[in-house]
Amino acid sequence: MENKVIELRVEQIGLQPYKDVWDLQKEYVKNRQSEMIPDTLILCEHPNVYTFGKSADHANLLINDTFLKNINAEKFEIERGGDITYHGPGQLVGYPILNLHNLNIGVKRYVDLLEESLIKTLEAFEIYTERIEGLTGIWLTTGPPRKIAAIGIKVSRGITMHGFALNVNTDLSYFNHIVPCGISDKAVTSMQQESKTSLVMKDVIEKYTSTFQNLIYGKDQPNT
Repeated sequence: MENKVIELRVEQIGLQPYKDVWDLQKEYVKNRQSEMIPDTLILCEHPNVYTFGKSADHANLLINDTFLKNINAEKFEIERGGDITYHGPGQLVGYPILNLHNLNIGVKRYVDLLEESLIKTLEAFEIYTERIEGLTGIWLTTGPPRKIAAIGIKVSRGITMHGFALNVNTDLSYFNHIVPCGISDKAVTSMQQESKTSLVMKDVIEKYTSTFQNLIYGKDQPNT
């Protein structure tokens, strides 16, 4: 694909309730379809929440509503693909609202680039990851496979929504209450758990933003 100069607006909105940002995404999708806004990348964190994708098995939430309330968590059924996942403080969540038609990118290519943006960001922090055939997300495969980032998207009329969740210094105990993404035999990890140095969220955001921009709009696109 030829390089294109296309504006990307990046919004870093900090810790925000899941429902508020879900509503914001839907508003931005409509505005992007009508060309009222440019491509937009929302970066945020959420209070504790479990979300069910369209193909989710509700049995993969291992706790009842009373326990859910006791651990100060919410749950939502949403329109992205995939099963159940967790979002919480210390996790970088990204919601790209992009016009794939303008970028001349198909859905499969877009997912590949989204995965690559996470792999390259982690590599910058000396955390080396890869894809596993047949499984979603980004994985460490030295030793037992461990998932460090989840991906779930929706595309409507060429406009993307939802996106990724990267565990930076997340409280991983919340994953004990679900079968993450419906995968029962593999662990979940975080950058903090894997890294030998302390991590600051703003540093991860800065690196991710530049990596994402270069991959989607620049010359650093892998031949996958």
